[in-house]
Amino acid sequence: MRITQGTFSFLPDLTDEQLEAQMRYALRNGWAIMVEHTDDPHPRNAFWDMWDQPFFDLAEDDSEEVMDHIRQAREGLPERYVKVVCYDASLGRQSSMLSIIVQRPSDEPGFRLERRETHDRTIDYQLHPYAQEDPAGRRYGQTGSHNGAGPDGSPL
Repeated sequence: MRITQGTFSFLPDLTDEQLEAQMRYALRNGWAIMVEHTDDPHPRNAFWDMWDQPFFDLAEDDSEEVMDHIRQAREGLPERYVKVVCYDASLGRQSSMLSIIVQRPSDEPGFRLERRETHDRTIDYQLHPYAQEDPAGRRYGQTGSHNGAGPDGSPL
């Protein structure tokens, strides 16, 4: 099952050229760019782990620096979800303006919808990600080969 979260998620994955064009657009608008990752892409899990420090105040022609950062995250976390989030702070608060999943694990097991009857014949529904049946760090067939370390060697 393909997870559909963020901008362009219902389309085929963007090529690196298309992704770089989106990064230039974000930089042209003065947005901060951050690379994040997770092994739990639950729809309510909006806050993923940061790969490294966000990029602030880059010029539009610095998009290759952002792309290098994305490539490092992809190589360092081959079986995790990696996304790029662009934030706009122009109104005095941080707003997410663009969010693109740039890498997916080789196997996306998806979610199960659980139905439960409660009091007064009320029916509750809950999404259960199949990946949560494995402990964090071992989901999506991961063996922990990335050592649990980020790009600077610090723990994830």
